Amino acid sequence: MPVQDWSDNVLLVEFQDDPAFTDDINSALEIIENQAQRDVVLNFADVSFLNSSNIAKLLKLRKLVAVNQQRKLILCGIGTHIWGVFLVTGLDKVFEFADDVASGLASVQMGRQ
Repeated sequence: MPVQDWSDNVLLVEFQDDPAFTDDINSALEIIENQAQRDVVLNFADVSFLNSSNIAKLLKLRKLVAVNQQRKLILCGIGTHIWGVFLVTGLDKVFEFADDVASGLASVQMGRQ
């Protein structure tokens, strides 16, 4: 299941390449808009391409979660090609990253204590 409730206040999204990526990020945005106060962990392990539209949606998700709600948004499992996109766009300084899902979930849990 790509978008799942990991706990009552943590949403875990397992991304795939497009067109599934677009569907999954839209689902995550809808959930966050309707159920505020959730931390979000995004797993990019199976993503090899990121387009500008999806980058814009990631920024919108960041604004909803981290800026408006003061919750954590963690991106994890970033491959070399996707990491290059974050570096070139300067988004490596905007988002918070973890190596893998377990580290991302641990970061969210430690941040709430």
